[in-house]
Amino acid sequence: MYKSLDYLKRGNQLQQHSYHILTELGIMQDLKIYHPVLCGTIPLDIAIVESDLDIIMEVCNLTEFKRTLESLYKHLDGFKIKTTNIRNMPVVKANFFFKGFECELFGQPQPVEQQYAYLHMLIESKLLKETPNLKEALYCSKNKVIKLNLLFARL
Repeated sequence: MYKSLDYLKRGNQLQQHSYHILTELGIMQDLKIYHPVLCGTIPLDIAIVESDLDIIMEVCNLTEFKRTLESLYKHLDGFKIKTTNIRNMPVVKANFFFKGFECELFGQPQPVEQQYAYLHMLIESKLLKETPNLKEALYCSKNKVIKLNLLFARL
């Protein structure tokens, strides 16, 4: 479901706006060889003001990926990029702002379907579908994402 952005076109106002931002930036097209997938609170319709556009990708050559990101997005506000290790795996992470949205691009040498952000989103999606009152309860709380993350951490 989340591998195409089509669901965003039919989503709420924030999701539709996210679709237009990602389309205007051309991220999914420009980086398609890395199988980009939008993850996080926006696809799940549980976003808060601070939510960003988190895009994960499968990247085998991190040096080439880093050069590609710099050539495409270095001119955007707040651009920063770093190479680090997460869970003993090398990753490249870039952040920047575009039309009021923070974008985070994350690449690691692992299929997106096996990355924690994607797996976490699938579990959250399943729980939100199986527990209809959960989303409403989260919306009634200022700390809804914190509560949701605490719930999922117990799994």
